[in-house]
Amino acid sequence: MTLGFTKSLGQVFIPIWANDFNHYAAKTYTANFGAHCTTEDIAEIVEKRIDEIPKADVVIGGPPCQGFSLLNKQRKDDDRKQLWRPFLQIVEHAEAEIFVMENVPQILGSEEHIEIIKAAHSMGFKSAYAKLCAADYGVSQTRWRAFIIGCRFADPNDFFPPKKTHRRPNGIETGLLFSNGFDEYVLRPKSWRTVRDAIGDLPAPVGTEIKDSSPPLDLHFGRTPTPMSLKRYKSIPKEGMNRFDLQRRVPELTPACWIRKTQGGTDLFGRLWWDRPAFTIRTEFFKPEKGRYLHPVQHRPITHREAARLQSFPDSFVFKGTKIEIAKQIGNAVPPMLAARIADCILSMLASKETNNGRSIHKDKKKPNNVEHQRAQYIA
Repeated sequence: MTLGFTKSLGQVFIPIWANDFNHYAAKTYTANFGAHCTTEDIAEIVEKRIDEIPKADVVIGGPPCQGFSLLNKQRKDDDRKQLWRPFLQIVEHAEAEIFVMENVPQILGSEEHIEIIKAAHSMGFKSAYAKLCAADYGVSQTRWRAFIIGCRFADPNDFFPPKKTHRRPNGIETGLLFSNGFDEYVLRPKSWRTVRDAIGDLPAPVGTEIKDSSPPLDLHFGRTPTPMSLKRYKSIPKEGMNRFDLQRRVPELTPACWIRKTQGGTDLFGRLWWDRPAFTIRTEFFKPEKGRYLHPVQHRPITHREAARLQSFPDSFVFKGTKIEIAKQIGNAVPPMLAARIADCILSMLASKETNNGRSIHKDKKKPNNVEHQRAQYIA
């Protein structure tokens, strides 16, 4: 999210304070944006030391979303569903005029979603929300995220969601679970970016550990598959194949649990297509049994660098931590290119606000690149 905001069209957003409970994620943040990221319990900070948090124009964040995931949707008492409360307390303390809350699509329509809107309204915020597909904004991945936007001085529905910059080509079937309900594009949208666009220039990976090399090869390492795994990879050599193709072609190599499970999980052990976006990159993208993570032609799962590129991270972005921790950071991230388009909407809102002398800075909505503006500070 922070990378996207710092790379918005206006490039005017300055991060001044951040919090992440994961120490490795905080180290990554510090390496890229500065030493102002805390790792303490956010609820404890809000309760005991909220005055340590600075004032800001905007507060952005993604309260942990596991409580809303499809696997946890029956857990009504999951504490992770309630971390939006300290988030809004920080918004109030910081005297922010805008907030951006990101989460899984399942949050929209939930009881917590209704509570969030009510709480924001009581604080003086008008709100807007939408499910967005990252591929519609230049990311080589059909990843869906929900965003809830609050603004004190304007109706965010006038600025959000952002117009789509990329269009799905005819003939691509994605199996998408959601529909975002709007169909507004920029004047000349490009075609969706593909797996080939993102990783087609990378050589075959060498080694199995993080390397002391310049990007992109530092995170472009492989794994050591078992002989059985390698046989399975080679048994489904074509793009788009998955566990059902494995069972059809070589049932003797197919795990018994997959044979018993005749429905669901069509992307497990699947190969990516060169000329389509990837499906959602999760935290265990290096395990083909977890999703469609096999390289289009090579007999291996995708590497950390390939996953980062499919998330739209530039090679220059610095990741800190172990292989497992970096994978978590990549899989949990909001794609920076998607976050940048959200930031453009926020910039348009700020630009629409009248200056102290009564002159409107900007009245042409959704065109933040035409704006003269001051720098805006925000909390992540």
